[in-house]
Amino acid sequence: MSAVSLIGAPTDVGASVIGARLGPGALRVAGVADAIAAFGHEVRDLGDLEGPDNPLRPPVAGYRHLAEVSEWNRLVHDVYFSELEGGHLPILLGGDHCLAIGSISAVARHCRGTERPLRVLWFDAHADFNTAAITPSGNLHGMPVACLTGHGPDELTGLSGTTPAISADVVRQVGLRSVDAGEKRLLHDIGVECFDMRYLDEMGFRKTMRRALRGLTPEHHVHVSLDLDFLDPHVAPGVGTPVIGGPTYREAQLAMEMVADTGLLRSIDIVELNPAVDVRNATAEVAVELLDSLLGKSTLLRVHDRPTAEDLSG
Repeated sequence: MSAVSLIGAPTDVGASVIGARLGPGALRVAGVADAIAAFGHEVRDLGDLEGPDNPLRPPVAGYRHLAEVSEWNRLVHDVYFSELEGGHLPILLGGDHCLAIGSISAVARHCRGTERPLRVLWFDAHADFNTAAITPSGNLHGMPVACLTGHGPDELTGLSGTTPAISADVVRQVGLRSVDAGEKRLLHDIGVECFDMRYLDEMGFRKTMRRALRGLTPEHHVHVSLDLDFLDPHVAPGVGTPVIGGPTYREAQLAMEMVADTGLLRSIDIVELNPAVDVRNATAEVAVELLDSLLGKSTLLRVHDRPTAEDLSG
């Protein structure tokens, strides 16, 4: 795609720690627009969406800030869908990870209209598969994958025009290392394909990513939802819920490069950047470098690395 659209969503309404609302600004300071333009893309910065403030209230019926989270996701869905329909590659600058309900609902709606199969690559330390019945906190940034697959309130599960927005078999979760007890059972029962850090340690990143990308066809729309706590906090300290033992900088770069090699990337979330706990904007700079790799940056000219049909099927 020649046109890339940046969509800021400055909110932490779904999170447990305040500060992700500052993420879009930090990414702009880190040069996200210039980095994209360097690839020859037209960059359209749509600015920041304006939604409700974080009321900092306790959960009600298992959900914290449901009305506010719903409004933010409606806003994200509408602009994200509009950009997709216009033939642009939208990049959501978060903001906390609850916003992926809106972005991926828009992608699902777009894929239904274009009859494209969808693959969601969810890079995260957390499974984000809680529900009102099992959540230990009520924070909705711990529930987006559950909501997208139909396990949540009507206000969020139906944003795409159908419930569920996506089926569980389109999701691949990579980098998990903090999963609540109820989530473990629900993920198992529903059959979400997950690659936790033990799997990554045993199999290595290359084999893991090949499996996560298995089954792609030239018609696929690949969506990357990158929670920056996917990385080890030594690499990315500026996140609200860091978990020790995550991927290194180089491992994360390999994952992004392998996604780029497919040539199928069509939409991106970059979320959970919290400049309030960052160190000299280091995490924002790492995020921009990972985005570079997603868009095709490589050390050498790699003209033979596009995966074959056999690679993607086997």
